[in-house]
Amino acid sequence: MRTLVIDTATEACSVALFNNSDCIGEAYAVLGRGHAEQLIPMIAALPGRGQAGRIAVALGPGSFTGVRVGLAAARALALAWQAELRGYSTLAFVAAMARAEVGAQDLAVVMTGGHGEWFVQEFDDAGAPTSQLASLAPEPAAIAITQQIIVGSQADAFVALRQTGSAYSILPDARQFMQLDPVHLVTSISPSYGRAPDAQIAAKPQV
Repeated sequence: MRTLVIDTATEACSVALFNNSDCIGEAYAVLGRGHAEQLIPMIAALPGRGQAGRIAVALGPGSFTGVRVGLAAARALALAWQAELRGYSTLAFVAAMARAEVGAQDLAVVMTGGHGEWFVQEFDDAGAPTSQLASLAPEPAAIAITQQIIVGSQADAFVALRQTGSAYSILPDARQFMQLDPVHLVTSISPSYGRAPDAQIAAKPQV
């Protein structure tokens, strides 16, 4: 089966097309912004215009806009191609990528969040989460996370703040999708924003 992987939840924008476990086409760019403009041309440039029987997409947490761009594209293509649609956690994916680099060790993922906060979560040496996803300001994050191996987009800043640990700066990369244990693929395709919305719907006034 061919699998198209779409990852736009962070400042990195990447796609990869796999034939079973072999990557047969890919594109990766660190954009910061502009994922909506770049994603479809990236997919269209893949072999067979990226058409696949299965689509895997990053659910976040990450950029609000980036998460929504990836999900919208994945849902539309899955409908058009009658493809299976699966989602995965951005932090679990980064943890899986890190294990390929540092080996099977306990670690914590620290990624850029919103409003100056960081998304943080700890994982064991098998890649299973050992803490709940949280969005924390840097100082509380430095207290809450006890692991010494820190990976993710804010790994360097985290280790500098805490003044202990080893940092590995990693952004999600669809080309590394085969590092992710299939147990992390889910059928519930809902965005994970990692924090409460900034605006709340006003309650209706009592009559």
